[in-house]
Amino acid sequence: MWLLKSLGKEAEVVVHGDVPISYRTLPGAESIRDVKQIEKGYDAIFVIECSDISRPGIAGLEDEFTVNIDHHATSEHFGTINWIDSTASAVGEMIYNLCKAIGGRITKEIAECVYMALVTDTGSFHFPNTSDRTLKVASELIKAGARPAKISEVVYNNYPWSRIELMRQVLGTVKRDPTGRVASLRQTLAMKEEADAVDGDNNGFVNIPLAARDVIATVYMREVGPDSYRVSLRSKGDINVAKVAEQFGGGGHKNAAGLRIEGNWDECEGKLVDSVLIAIERSDNGYERNGSSS
Repeated sequence: MWLLKSLGKEAEVVVHGDVPISYRTLPGAESIRDVKQIEKGYDAIFVIECSDISRPGIAGLEDEFTVNIDHHATSEHFGTINWIDSTASAVGEMIYNLCKAIGGRITKEIAECVYMALVTDTGSFHFPNTSDRTLKVASELIKAGARPAKISEVVYNNYPWSRIELMRQVLGTVKRDPTGRVASLRQTLAMKEEADAVDGDNNGFVNIPLAARDVIATVYMREVGPDSYRVSLRSKGDINVAKVAEQFGGGGHKNAAGLRIEGNWDECEGKLVDSVLIAIERSDNGYERNGSSS
């Protein structure tokens, strides 16, 4: 939005749903509109960080001139124009490079938004997608006015109590498979209601079990309806959970992927864990820990 406006274009941001609390302090966040469908004609619609046309949850996108900007290798080429760069740590990094390529000025507004994208999509620069290019961009953003301490404070120390309550319930379900290498978690609709939580309060829950030395992959199932679940997969090292997600119609990155699945909860979880275990077994080198392969 800020880049387009700097070029003299009229631009707005629309989403389906509320803007997560952590992002409400970003410059321009107050102008973001919550819509269910495209209400008027645009010259172009930029669909950001979505693996398929249904992901934004906004009706009518398929009838518009769309520019699909994504960094997921498994992204469907649904756009009129598709710009996919799986080497980028975040779509924000891609847009930053676009801004520089066309001679745009990196304003403080752009710097803060892109730095937020880098921090959240790299897990504060400790996920495998962090590269020397990522850190170079981060350095340039700080020079342009981004404030790392303030942004990290907003992202990681600005949660509502509903998140803590939801976390307490979800972590109460965590368990490992017999090998101890795969951890699974569950979130029911009842948990969400009891915690008075909203979408986004559970961000990062899937990563928590990975803090355990022996756990190298996680399966996080969130109930979204009767026998219907959204699933997040995470892994360490060479374990490719994107391939697992693809088996169930999903996709994502090698170490971070997602999908939707329907059926009996226990049976679905069993299928997912078994598929992750197969991915671990097929890993070329395994995951190194303490100098030995798992």
